[in-house]
Amino acid sequence: MTATSADPVVSGVTERLTPAELLAEQRRTLATPRRRANVAARALFAMMDLVYGSERSLAKFRVLEVIARVPYQAWEHVAYVAVTHRHSEPRFARRIFERVAESRAQQDNEQWHLLILEELLAEEGRRQPFVRYRLLPQVIAFAYYQLSWLLYVVKPGWSYRLNADFEDHAEHEYMLFVSENPQLEERPYEGLFAEEYGRYDTLADLFRQIGYDERVHKLESLDAMVRPRFE
Repeated sequence: MTATSADPVVSGVTERLTPAELLAEQRRTLATPRRRANVAARALFAMMDLVYGSERSLAKFRVLEVIARVPYQAWEHVAYVAVTHRHSEPRFARRIFERVAESRAQQDNEQWHLLILEELLAEEGRRQPFVRYRLLPQVIAFAYYQLSWLLYVVKPGWSYRLNADFEDHAEHEYMLFVSENPQLEERPYEGLFAEEYGRYDTLADLFRQIGYDERVHKLESLDAMVRPRFE
C-alpha cells in the first residue's frame, strides 16, 4: 500500500509522495544544515526543550503543531482587515483574498498534523498533565500569534522569516524522529484522518510526509519574504 492521492476538495493537503520519494526527501533534509534561526525562534526552541525536554516525542510534536498554525492565522487576519479597507478596488482586493486562501490552506495542513498527533497520542493512552500539555501550549501560541501579527504589520518579511525558521526546525525534528525510532517502519497508518490526509504503509512514511509538508511551508515563507505584502 502506498500513500493515496488526496481528494482535491480536501483543504490543506499538499503533494503526496511515494514511499521511495519520502525516503529520499528524508535523506535530503538530514543532509541539509538547519537554518540559522533568529533570536525569537531560538528562544522558542530553547524554551520548548526546557519545558518538554530535548527528546523528540509525539507529545512534544503535538505542542509544536498547536503553535505552528498561528502565523497563518495572523496573516489571514491581517489580510481580511485589508480586504475590508480595500474592497472598493476589486482587482487589488482579489489579490489580497488570494493570500487569505493561501494562508488558510497552510493553516489547514498544520491542523491535519495536529489531529493526527492527537489521535496517535490517544491510542497510546498516556495521561498528559493539563497545565503542561494543554494550557501552556495555548499561552505560548497566543504570544506567538501576537508576535507574528506585529511583525507582519510592521514588515511582512520579518514574520515570514520567523515562520521559515520555525518550519525548518519542524522539518528536521520530524525526519530525525523517524531515524531515531526504527519501529515506526513496522506500523501502518490507516487512522481516522487517512481518508483526507492519506494512507501510508508505515508511521515512518506518515512522519516523513509531515516533515516534507513543513519544508513546503518553509519554502513558501522564503518565497513570500521577497514579495510585496499583497502583490
